[in-house]
Amino acid sequence: MDTTPPGPVSGSQPGSVRVRTTDDRTRIVLAGEIDVSLAGDLADAVGRAELAGNPTEIDAAQVAFMDSSGIALLARVATRTPGRLAIISPPDVVRFLLEVTRIGDMVDVLDIDPGFPDSDGDAGPSVA
Repeated sequence: MDTTPPGPVSGSQPGSVRVRTTDDRTRIVLAGEIDVSLAGDLADAVGRAELAGNPTEIDAAQVAFMDSSGIALLARVATRTPGRLAIISPPDVVRFLLEVTRIGDMVDVLDIDPGFPDSDGDAGPSVA
């Protein structure tokens, strides 16, 4: 097994965090480079997910890179929100981190996005 972590994707974009909610679900959408520069935004996203009190899912399909700040977000959401955390379409870098940190044992990884309803419950513009 290759234990070399995948590196950043060339031409990566700055990271962004967005929180969307409905009456019964919360989705955190991550994109670009998820690193320490987003620490405040990641903490805010966790707080908003906790406050909503819904099962939470994380859309990681557009993540280009993730450091320990991002993996800490996944661990906090997995332990502080109801139900089992679902991580949607994680790229190789996120899958690698889930495996080596064993956080993958605490979450469900979904290869296909189940969709998220358009609603007025959208938490608004990006946190970032």
